[in-house]
Amino acid sequence: MKRTTLSLIAGTTALAAVTGFAALTQPTDSGAGTAAKAAAVLPVERAGLLCPAPSTSDLAETTYTSFTPVTKGTKSGGTTELLPAAGKTAAGDGKKKTPAKPVLTPKAPGTPAAGDTSGGASPALIGTAEGRLAPGWTLQETTEVAAGTGRGLLGVNCTAPDTDFWFPGVSTAADRTDYLHLTNPDDSAAVADIELYDKDGPVATTTGDDFTVPAGSSEPILLSTLTGEKQDDLTVHVNVRSGRVGAAVQALDDKLGGDWLAASTDPAGSLVVPGIPKDATAVRLVAFTPADSDADLKVQLASPSGLITPAGKETLHVKAGTTTALDLGDVTRGEAGSLVLTPTDQSVPVVAAVRVVRGKGDKQESAYLPATSPVGTRASAVANTAKGTTLSLTAPTGTAKVKVTASAGSEGGTAASQTYTIKTGTTQDVQLPAPAGLKGTYALTVEPLTATPVYASRTLTASIDGLPGFTIQTLPNDRGTVAVPRTEQDMTVLQK
Repeated sequence: MKRTTLSLIAGTTALAAVTGFAALTQPTDSGAGTAAKAAAVLPVERAGLLCPAPSTSDLAETTYTSFTPVTKGTKSGGTTELLPAAGKTAAGDGKKKTPAKPVLTPKAPGTPAAGDTSGGASPALIGTAEGRLAPGWTLQETTEVAAGTGRGLLGVNCTAPDTDFWFPGVSTAADRTDYLHLTNPDDSAAVADIELYDKDGPVATTTGDDFTVPAGSSEPILLSTLTGEKQDDLTVHVNVRSGRVGAAVQALDDKLGGDWLAASTDPAGSLVVPGIPKDATAVRLVAFTPADSDADLKVQLASPSGLITPAGKETLHVKAGTTTALDLGDVTRGEAGSLVLTPTDQSVPVVAAVRVVRGKGDKQESAYLPATSPVGTRASAVANTAKGTTLSLTAPTGTAKVKVTASAGSEGGTAASQTYTIKTGTTQDVQLPAPAGLKGTYALTVEPLTATPVYASRTLTASIDGLPGFTIQTLPNDRGTVAVPRTEQDMTVLQK
């Protein structure tokens, strides 16, 4: 077989491995005279998600919620599997871990499913979905911790495995306990480098290089054990050199509660941090640039009336290879708001996240919100309740129309949809459509109807012994479909 034929087969195989399985069509005509056809956009047929271990607190109450939106073009049939990751303790005896009873049983597309666990021994989960349950599959763990370090409401979207992660906003200060969770879904070990950066550049670490995550396991790494330096504002970079992992940081504070910090979107010249709660009492922006040149950023807030510049906080200078922080105080001042960071001159790639604090005195709680990518075609957020859910939408560069669908409830109800117009440079906390007869929790699916980039986040709130608990998740594209090239049968390549 000639090299040309081998290259075609290898390319098609690689595409299927990365994006899921999709059928390739065979045209009725063949030969050099047939014009090339556009790629087909098809639903993915397999998806994987990884959930970190939710908490070590005996007081933890965790809910897992699963949802797959209805996707046109899917075939009948579909399965999901959620298995506990082995971890150090379980893997130590060399025996295969017996699968535990599933924490939930996902339902048909369009209806969420939920399951609960209690205590501090719940493991990380490795999940797969196939068939009609795969396109846009969304899975979240939400935990309430009534007391102790990191008490409050913690939430994290279970994420697909990858090889590169940036976490600006972590800390090794004395009042912080930050864990980096790495979960390996594959049958072979993954090897990663863990790098820390402070205001002066790279931080010397003791065990950050060649960190091994065994096959099918999850490893929590206490960041303060990697360095003797006590720093408030750090950036963590996880570079996976062999295999792939899921990664998330659990940031716990002695006085300000805690939450999960998801990875920032890839380094870019312009960034959007959508949906800062309108009642935020303190907002701290942390940014990092991996570039060899400094980044100068214009700092703006997309409010309900348009883009505004915070007084005295107009710009942020980030030195090459360093982490920089900027206190913005109560920047939203009682209105919906999103941070928009753009270059003042030369475009230099950066990553960013904010820490948000709500409440006062000893009733303060914190959450983290990273810069994110646009919604794209579609995105979903799960575990929403009849009260205590806020959806924020922002369109920094142009007016956009957005369709929002509230699904049926996990225990009953009928889906409802509504369309919104988001004006240029604004953020709106939209009035959500109400599912009729709602029982249980429901999912929100966001679908832009125009080409203008739309960014979104969802905030959950809950009172926990008088504490204003909250958690925020962004809504990047759910990657439920993939463009698959249309191939042709051309026997002439065998003669070349």
